[in-house]
Amino acid sequence: MNVVDSCGWLEYFSDGPNANIFAEPIQDLNRLIVPTLCLYEVFKVALREQGEDSALQVIAIMKQALSVDLSGNLAIQSAKISFDLKIPMADAIILTTARAYQATVWTQDDDFDGISGVKYFSKR
Repeated sequence: MNVVDSCGWLEYFSDGPNANIFAEPIQDLNRLIVPTLCLYEVFKVALREQGEDSALQVIAIMKQALSVDLSGNLAIQSAKISFDLKIPMADAIILTTARAYQATVWTQDDDFDGISGVKYFSKR
């Protein structure tokens, strides 16, 4: 299973230099998990940069995968991971969601660099 961090989705949709890297997990919808936090983050950026119609199209693609809500248990586990690893809240929620589903996080966010269960790719 895979979780693509919000920055990976944005890289993919903007056809950035690392878009091909993120295409692999994104196009494998049967093994893709999308934390609802990623829906929020990606929609907000797409709304700001491309307008509401484009943002809704992006979200429609993302919602083809398994969407996972932030439950109370995931929130508490995320707070512990955020504290233990000294990572921001959003990153902790994404990582905790991935770990709950034994999924790999795909990202180019350097906050994840060196964390177990993460495929980190530096920005080009």
